[in-house]
Amino acid sequence: MKQYLCLFLAVCWAASVSGQQRKAVFIIVDGISADVLEQAQLPHLKSIIKSGSYMRAFVGGEKGGYSQTPTISAVGYNSVLTGTWVNKHNVWDNDIAAPNYQYWTIFRTFKTHFPQKKTAIYSSWLDNRTKLVGDGLEATGNLAIDVKYDGYELDTVRFPHDRKKAYMERIDAHVSEEAAKSIRQQGPDLSWVYLEYTDDMGHMYGDSPEFADAIQKMDEKVGKIWEAIQYRKKQFKEDWLIVITTDHGRDEQTGKHHGGQSYRQRSGWIISNIQQPNTYARVSYPGVVDIMPTIARFLQLPLPQHVSRESDGVALTGKVSVAQPEVNCFRDALDITWVNPDPGGTVKIWVTTTNAYKTGGKDEYRLLAEVPATQRRAVVSVKDLPSKFYKVVLEGKENTVNRWWVGEK
Repeated sequence: MKQYLCLFLAVCWAASVSGQQRKAVFIIVDGISADVLEQAQLPHLKSIIKSGSYMRAFVGGEKGGYSQTPTISAVGYNSVLTGTWVNKHNVWDNDIAAPNYQYWTIFRTFKTHFPQKKTAIYSSWLDNRTKLVGDGLEATGNLAIDVKYDGYELDTVRFPHDRKKAYMERIDAHVSEEAAKSIRQQGPDLSWVYLEYTDDMGHMYGDSPEFADAIQKMDEKVGKIWEAIQYRKKQFKEDWLIVITTDHGRDEQTGKHHGGQSYRQRSGWIISNIQQPNTYARVSYPGVVDIMPTIARFLQLPLPQHVSRESDGVALTGKVSVAQPEVNCFRDALDITWVNPDPGGTVKIWVTTTNAYKTGGKDEYRLLAEVPATQRRAVVSVKDLPSKFYKVVLEGKENTVNRWWVGEK
């Protein structure tokens, strides 16, 4: 009888855990290369890593390829938000002149599928919400962010500007306090926190004690948010995902600059409370574009087909059928390869010669082959589709990836 009672209680516990409300917060801390982070004394981040995981992750797209992306702040933020590189999201610098809202952010996908759930942005920079996410814009389907604490860089009364940029540290402190309080009291379902001060100190002092001090201050701010999440988990029995990352690294010579494609400038990282990253995460070199599908998978948010076909990222949790696609074209054929982290199922190979999606149109894909995922290679004829451009989508059982082939003009 005791054995059956234990089994019954175990089943009830599993059911209650699976029924927990899921919530996620991602934090972007500006301009910290992986080597700097790994040498710093960061008790709060280390506590998250201890209960979860740490991995290096690259920024900057494919070096020398069609997706090569400037290692600049707003560019990096939008790669995290959309799960795409700059050739798609079109944010090339901090002016954010013409974001391509055809490539949905995680916020738009989330609110479209879960209109009743709450979103939040806590940021030291107003443009993150108004330009990148596109809060309230017709171009984003009149997306409405529910909770917003930002724009403090414009408030010179509460935060008088000084040449040493100490005001940005005070703004970041305010942002983190508001985020912690809001998460504790309101518990939004999807939140983004952005902290800037570390990048300011990097630009001013490079690799220096001042930069190291800014990173330690950042750690304290993230610690407050982590404490608020722990409170929600305990008091409300919610299941929370936290992801912390950066937008770019720093130059090798001084640590003051970024924007290029050197290894250190492309060097990022991902910290999370994910305890068991998947095979893809463990054996590959993830990119910051992998964060968007990871959050979506945790929130049980299905990506619409038009989003999944354009996403450049792969989830860092759960099973993955296809990753790291490569495409070469020769003699009227496409030679396509991929890795297959979790064997099982087939891969459907879809091909189009247009990129109408970029301007709001629809690409007409042809299904050219369906092969076992474990085959990891296919050669398909495109004799009837002559083109200098091919967009290839590999649809596996667990996920979808894409790859372009761009010929000589």
